[in-house]
Amino acid sequence: MSTNKEKSICDWIALSFVIGVGSRTAATLIDRFGSPAAVFEASVQSLEQAGLRRDTIEVIKSAEPREKARLESEEIARVGGEALILTDERYPALLRETYDPPIVIYCRGRFDTALSQPVVAIVGSRRCSTYGRNVAEKLSCELGERGVTIVSGLARGIDSAAHRGALDGGGLTVGVMGTGLDAVYPKENRRLAARILEQGALLTEFPLATPPVSQNFPFRNRVISGLALGVLVVEGAERSGSLITARLAYEQGRDVFAVPGNITSAKSFGPNYLIKDGAKLVHTWQDVIEELPTEIKGPILSAERGESRIKQVTMEEVALSDSERKVLKMLRTDDAVHIDQLISKAGLASGELMGALLKLEMMDRIRQLPGKSFVKRM
Repeated sequence: MSTNKEKSICDWIALSFVIGVGSRTAATLIDRFGSPAAVFEASVQSLEQAGLRRDTIEVIKSAEPREKARLESEEIARVGGEALILTDERYPALLRETYDPPIVIYCRGRFDTALSQPVVAIVGSRRCSTYGRNVAEKLSCELGERGVTIVSGLARGIDSAAHRGALDGGGLTVGVMGTGLDAVYPKENRRLAARILEQGALLTEFPLATPPVSQNFPFRNRVISGLALGVLVVEGAERSGSLITARLAYEQGRDVFAVPGNITSAKSFGPNYLIKDGAKLVHTWQDVIEELPTEIKGPILSAERGESRIKQVTMEEVALSDSERKVLKMLRTDDAVHIDQLISKAGLASGELMGALLKLEMMDRIRQLPGKSFVKRM
């Protein structure tokens, strides 16, 4: 990278550091003065005429933003990341088209590869049900198998399930963070984040050492929807962040999809409300693909990605032993069954039961949850 390019990127980062200058104001200033460097070199009078407050102007005219940006640029490189500015040809095109795209984003991993494919966002409740988790994993896996990149927010619950499903299907996924690249939140998702870096990318508009404070997440949500052709909501309560993401998607002109849920469950308020409001009801991955532009959905619908996995499941069904088939029939996709219930009802010796559970897990027919509970995969 040339010295001039490095300096230019540092000026973009520096402008993003100025308190009182958000994404829209920064873009307006760049349009007015020609570049971030020109903003910093502008006279106080010119900055006043641009409508900036006196305290904001004082920050711009100080050495602090540029010095902080220089250090940030060095640290980003040290952790294996890079900064992309709004005018970079590698900056995500869909995100650039939104009303207030971040003027700088930071990323790690296979960023270019992940965003070279069609992108769909899957979001939902942190405190999701077993049904919601299974649906998110199933749909993201099937979409990932067919060359769709899954973007989500790396949060607990539906977000984590969406990332895992895409990874398990051999697909690509992007985790959009509400922190800096150096701070995975929640901490329990560090291993998941490491997997994402192998089969996708991590992305954020926040500098290093940014903590996971609540005001960051609406900004993160607009990036999630901004990166995607459409947003799929799987569970979310009345005041859920996933509804904020859906609203932002509508404002950005994106398709909004929702998986219907139990009308008696508070977790299903969000998607059921969205369906009532005109969102596309989703039962299968085809329901999502059919709404995408013709030039995108055509090749996907005709492709045979994922067929080998479907055929494999059919063959494995034939190969099940009587005990494995018995255990599988006792499990459900929407409600976990504890090991004690299986022991009392299966009528199998302990060793035979544990062997059947292990075999079914290895065949990817069931999944073990925390607390020795099991659920059937969809």
